[in-house]
Amino acid sequence: MPVSLSSPRRALASGLLAGACLLAPAGAHAAQSAPRTYVPGEVVVRYAPEADRTARAAAQRGTGTGAPQAFAPRERVLKIRDGDSVAATVAQLRRRRGVLSATPNYIAHASGYVPNDPGDGSGWQNLQWNFNAGTGVNAPDAWERMNAVGRPGGLGVKVAVLDTGVAYASRRGFKRSPDLAGNRFLKGYDFVDNDAYPDDQNGHGTHVASTIAETTGNGYGVTGLAYGARLMPVRVLDRFGAGDSVAISAGIRYASRRGAKVINLSFEFCDGSDPQCPAVTASDVPDVIDAVHYARTRGVIVVAAAGNTSNQRAVAYPARVSPVLSVGATTEYGCEASYSSGGAGLDLVAPGGGPDANLPGDPNCQNGRTGRDVFQVTFKSGSVRSFGLPSDYEGTSMASPHVAATAALIIASGVIGPNPTPAAIEARLKGTARDLGAPGRDAHYGNGLIDAARAVTP
Repeated sequence: MPVSLSSPRRALASGLLAGACLLAPAGAHAAQSAPRTYVPGEVVVRYAPEADRTARAAAQRGTGTGAPQAFAPRERVLKIRDGDSVAATVAQLRRRRGVLSATPNYIAHASGYVPNDPGDGSGWQNLQWNFNAGTGVNAPDAWERMNAVGRPGGLGVKVAVLDTGVAYASRRGFKRSPDLAGNRFLKGYDFVDNDAYPDDQNGHGTHVASTIAETTGNGYGVTGLAYGARLMPVRVLDRFGAGDSVAISAGIRYASRRGAKVINLSFEFCDGSDPQCPAVTASDVPDVIDAVHYARTRGVIVVAAAGNTSNQRAVAYPARVSPVLSVGATTEYGCEASYSSGGAGLDLVAPGGGPDANLPGDPNCQNGRTGRDVFQVTFKSGSVRSFGLPSDYEGTSMASPHVAATAALIIASGVIGPNPTPAAIEARLKGTARDLGAPGRDAHYGNGLIDAARAVTP
């Protein structure tokens, strides 16, 4: 039984994708790595109650400051006019009679770890809406929490990516993705060509793997959600994005036996919405179902794309298998994506990009409005040796790895114990998701939009 990539864009199944955005070179945003700690040329002064206007003016003349700006009773911001440093001016003011305190005008920064990856030149935050707070998964606050517990980016958790392969190595005409250079790959396997080299020949698998664990904070490209995770590339789909149940079953068992804690499946079997592709039922893929249950007995949480047929009756297989965590897609605006499958079997949603669904009464949705796609470094210009930030990647394929990566962060964080079970991880993901649509679980959003920061924070 063949499967297809969980993307509504036909380009994904027909060949390699063309790149739309070039990467900025390393160092293009070097200033981000050294944020200012205080405002240059300014000092903050608090005066004693007895310091009248004459005393305050004398203090300013004697220290080369002026242009006082009052922001509270007896508190002023002063501009340094004589060219002295902030430190020297602060020291001079502290010696003046009537001055209670003098300090630099310190700068606070938004909470969360903010990497220096440049995206398309404007910074990763401007491109990766899916990682920001609000309608994204709130990655910066999750990263800060992971840094605080000493497991940056989910350090060391093993995540298997069953897909078209991954650009994991430079060999025999293939090239390793330049933004996966810092990640440690585990030994994988190619169940399509039956060899030990799961090289990506499509780009889909590299995109999915990059959402999970692309190198972050390296001044290049964009970011990965669980950037400290170890990736296990397992090729079960061919260069056109199709794969059979035998390869998939073997891949799930392979990853489970070799220590993967999370498995991501960004593909779907036919659900019957296309007359030329009859629906695949549980009785058609017993080998896949058995493999999923095997993974569960090994303590592995399996995450899969819900499908892309706007079917609100049921999600597609393999996401429909009961131990699998099924993931639908949302847009940049926090609306269900128009293509996203749902129904009673939908567990969670995550950013997948593309157009809003027609959901009258949902304040996040505008029928006919299209948001941005999901961007990651993968192939461009039809070459397995050329990389960029292509557009046209949208779908539940793109949503699923957000949940897989968050599961890895939960495991590494220890927030629910040192060795959480798949059931405990699933409960944590659902319990910390942000409710969308109708209150409580519903057919469009399941248990809600994944929130990585809430998931890893006690």
